[in-house]
Amino acid sequence: MPDEPRSRIADQIDLAAKVAALRRPETYPDRPARVETIETHRSWIFLTDRLAYKLKKPLRYNAVDVRSLAARRAHCEEEVRLNRRLAGAVYRGVVALTAEPDGRLVIGGRGEPVEWLVAMQRLPADRMLDVMLRHGTADDAAVRRAAAVLARFYRDSPPVLHDPVAYRAWFAAEIRINHATLTPAELGLPAELLRKLRDAQLALLQREPDLFDRRVLAGRIVEGHGDLRPQHICLLEPPVIFDCLEFDRRLRIVDPVDELGFLGMECERIGAPWVGPVVLATYAALTGDRPPARLVAFYQSFRATLWARLAMWRTAELDRSAWGPWLDRARGYLLLAQRHSERLRSR
Repeated sequence: MPDEPRSRIADQIDLAAKVAALRRPETYPDRPARVETIETHRSWIFLTDRLAYKLKKPLRYNAVDVRSLAARRAHCEEEVRLNRRLAGAVYRGVVALTAEPDGRLVIGGRGEPVEWLVAMQRLPADRMLDVMLRHGTADDAAVRRAAAVLARFYRDSPPVLHDPVAYRAWFAAEIRINHATLTPAELGLPAELLRKLRDAQLALLQREPDLFDRRVLAGRIVEGHGDLRPQHICLLEPPVIFDCLEFDRRLRIVDPVDELGFLGMECERIGAPWVGPVVLATYAALTGDRPPARLVAFYQSFRATLWARLAMWRTAELDRSAWGPWLDRARGYLLLAQRHSERLRSR
């Protein structure tokens, strides 16, 4: 997509003014009765009666830079493209927030675009997998239907990684980064557990490289979802899997059993350990892919440690007095990592 010309009007309207406008029902073409607002680390979400709109904050994080209007538009378009793979028409498209001649900001007006938003159909909160698991309303059949959608998606996705050495090297590097991030004394995380997790994960990579190489050489590494958590699965008919990780393609390049193992681990974290085996069994039945249990255990141990690390990254933005919930989350993930690392030697 060619660069958009620099907008003098857009430069004059800051994020706070855009958020304020999007909080008002009159900004929307269908004039909803009310607008609910959710702020996340990278976005603002605005919920109307029927739709949800996502505004990306003008940030730079890691290698991703969406400080320009053109970059945010490109990332919105990529988010819609990627999510339509598993959510279809739920993702309506990308819409402009425009500055009208009378000074109003409206969605889809005739004025100059000052922001770009992802628009999607609003999904029922009570049908989200995490909510249903917590309330005990998600049954085996509904989980199998969602797992079948994912299994067919992975089965039909082309392989995107063909270098087994690079695959193992990525894991080895990330394991060491996990350890370095989590071991500073001021965090107070269990140093001996962290050492054992690092050593057990690296040992499997070094002891049985063929476990990983066979996955690559069999064409199992695909471009997946990247953030497959139960809050991103809506148990409608058919199931909808949404909100994939759009900003970093490398994080979407996964082994399906790695991604499904992560989903199972996240369900285990909220008290539903039965989901993981159901999901993996459904995947195996539809694809014929049955990797060794110790490979799945490695993936789950690694992902749990990685998410402990991500929790600690959030503390960099906070006063130390506010670290408590993120430290608790990191400790919870490390206990999961320990539990799954105990299965690394099973055959």
